[in-house]
Amino acid sequence: MSTSKITSTGSSYGVQSLPKIACGRGSYVYDVTGKRYLDGSGGPAVYCLGHAHPEVTEAVKQQLDRIAHAYRYLFTSDAVEELTEIITRNTGGHFPNIVYVTSGSEAVESCLKIALQYHTARGEKSRRRFIARERSWHGNTLGALSVSHFKTRRDAFEGSLLDVAFVSAANAYRPPEGVTAEGLVAHLAQELEDRILEIGPDKVAAFIFEPVVGAAGGVVPAPDGYAKAIRAVCDKYGVLLIGDEVMCGSGRTGTWRALEHDGVVPDIMTIAKGLAAGYQPLGAALYSDKVHEVLMAAHGGAMTGHTFTGHTAACAAGVAVQTIVARDGLLDRVLARGAVLQQELRAALADVAELGDVRGRGFFIGLELVSDPVTKEPFPAYASLHAAIGRRAFEAGLICYPCTGNVGGTAGDTVILAPPYNASEEELGEIVATLSTAIRESVAEARRTVALR
Repeated sequence: MSTSKITSTGSSYGVQSLPKIACGRGSYVYDVTGKRYLDGSGGPAVYCLGHAHPEVTEAVKQQLDRIAHAYRYLFTSDAVEELTEIITRNTGGHFPNIVYVTSGSEAVESCLKIALQYHTARGEKSRRRFIARERSWHGNTLGALSVSHFKTRRDAFEGSLLDVAFVSAANAYRPPEGVTAEGLVAHLAQELEDRILEIGPDKVAAFIFEPVVGAAGGVVPAPDGYAKAIRAVCDKYGVLLIGDEVMCGSGRTGTWRALEHDGVVPDIMTIAKGLAAGYQPLGAALYSDKVHEVLMAAHGGAMTGHTFTGHTAACAAGVAVQTIVARDGLLDRVLARGAVLQQELRAALADVAELGDVRGRGFFIGLELVSDPVTKEPFPAYASLHAAIGRRAFEAGLICYPCTGNVGGTAGDTVILAPPYNASEEELGEIVATLSTAIRESVAEARRTVALR
């Protein structure tokens, strides 16, 4: 059997001809030639329990043997009810109201609709505008793409997107010009307030943000105090706060909600990727009782959802995944071991001057490479450093998540690591060693490429 000749379209991995996958076991996947790859990024931060976990696959099989999917307007199910109980408990009782979907983009889309419906139900139909942050990514559907500030992914659809206002990214490594680290939170909160006043407080529906930015920024945690500051601004003007935890939630940062770290509860939030760990497609839009009561009084509930909302087998996978994560105490390990993993990466790359930043929380880590560590000037886009790193790592048997666009929307080179929560010490060590080599060799290549121009 030969490898596939399917071309990788739109990929930042630098892989042109995709190998055909055969199977996965634990933290590794294997192609049809027998080559083994350590999944150091969980694909796009999805596979939090690795692959082929026997308890999860058995739970899905048992559900499929009973029934795969029960239409939500006709039936509930044990799987839906059990997962709802788990999520409600894991979110501290703040989000008992849940719309299950099949992707993170759908979850964001549902949250935007819920926000609009909430204001309509309150008689404030003028609140139609959203505010989001620069260098953010919220999804591929038109609404989710509208609140995303990812130039290369938006360009083809400009003119058909929602009219969204953007404020600065909350990036301590790359603050707005002239803003100090000490003044960053106050500056960003004031900018949000100014933007609300500019648009008109009676016209703004919600502010959406990622507590830890993923693909668009290369894992960027907001500075301490930021979430509380923007929560206060939103409350002042009756603007709903939407926390997008598709990538950083479900335990990826070491707490089940990423915003637990910040002591903030949004009005509406998303989860997806790690919820069912890729064993089935599953995401969810969660909303508070404050929002729920308004929707119920006016419309009888949230007016969103799809054919496969509450998919029974998908929810069964979610129950199994979250049960294992809790039972095995994996979040405590992720929180503690993630900090050590960052230290190990810094030590392994201590001789690479181009390593500008290592950041993140838990098993959600970003490495940013720069041409000049003093000015933080990125490598030219034509050098494609991120892609070279991804390609070299992949060839050496390591899957990481390279990305660009964190500088000006088109430049910047970052690499994301998001290993399984249950990855062994040996596997974590292999990630550090293989990635360090790929970075070191790719930086040298990028230097040669720039020198030849």
